[in-house]
Amino acid sequence: MPEVVEQQILDALRVVQDPDLHRDIVSLGFVKDIRIQGGRVALKVELTTPACPVKDLLKDQAVAVVSALPGVESVDVEMTATVRGETRTGPLIPGVKNVVAVASGKGGVGKSTLACNLAVALAQTGARVGLLDADIYGPSVPLMMGATEDPGFDGKMLSPVACHGVQIMSIGFFLEDGKAVVWRGPMIGKALNQFLGEVDWGELDYLIVDLPPGTGDAPMSLAQLIPLTGVVVVMTPQDVAQQIANKSILMFRMLEQSTGRPIPILGVVENMSGFVCPTCGTETPLFSQGGGVRAAERLGVPFLGAVPLDPTICLAGDAGRPAILVAPDSIQAGAFRRIAGQVAARVSTVTLADVTGAPEHQNA
Repeated sequence: MPEVVEQQILDALRVVQDPDLHRDIVSLGFVKDIRIQGGRVALKVELTTPACPVKDLLKDQAVAVVSALPGVESVDVEMTATVRGETRTGPLIPGVKNVVAVASGKGGVGKSTLACNLAVALAQTGARVGLLDADIYGPSVPLMMGATEDPGFDGKMLSPVACHGVQIMSIGFFLEDGKAVVWRGPMIGKALNQFLGEVDWGELDYLIVDLPPGTGDAPMSLAQLIPLTGVVVVMTPQDVAQQIANKSILMFRMLEQSTGRPIPILGVVENMSGFVCPTCGTETPLFSQGGGVRAAERLGVPFLGAVPLDPTICLAGDAGRPAILVAPDSIQAGAFRRIAGQVAARVSTVTLADVTGAPEHQNA
């Protein structure tokens, strides 16, 4: 029986499609380093994020189609990942590949909780992650991440504080206890500029930015200072929350026009979607149900997932350890991990838009 050749392997792998990018893994350039020794075949599939939610599916499909080729006795597929992103020039965050803003139309919807758990979930996959607390008036990231050290300073640049595998920076590190932040717009813009340009973020795959709630100065300043890979909008299930989330999305679409830069809405997350009884497992929709899905459909953006209501999430944040670490096997932790995978997938869709031919900012 003749030995299989590399072109046969590539042709076979063209049937394996990335469901988010809607292209096969060969044309996307994911297939690397094909090695053939007799009937043994080994190759690498290099994805665009270690948090790819369909990584195992793609691996199984690749093994199956190559194994079916005549002359193939065994197949070894190694799954790797290299996060792609925009090459930045200038003094602001030159080593950061992707900036993902977490926003909400109002306070109290769990935006900071999602930002912290999202950052940790991405870091757990092997990605290099930073978390910028841009909620100037109510910085909560240091408390929720359990950051007890102060940022370093070498005379020129600040160094982020490492917590749970994430590099974090917050105005909270520099405030006196019990003091309120009473700043006007220009001061907020200046603070964000400093946190972007005077912090040594190093090489990051993702910088998660926890924005203040509403449609004020911080998101406008951020959009003007740096290109955003995309925005995640957090809301609660009530129908009235849809209207508030809509305002947040409309603000970013207006900023897209004013800055001339695409600002993709990566999707909507529904927090506090229901209370799961710890005894019987029954879920009760305390704050209505399905508002996030309806909002996403009406606004024409993806729905990234829902996080059930649970006291553990609040207690974990107060204790300085995100829920994904405190109860890693819980329904809530699973929800955070799935949302992280969806966010990573949407980021990949944006960064590979030039390969797929799809618009970078339409429904991304």
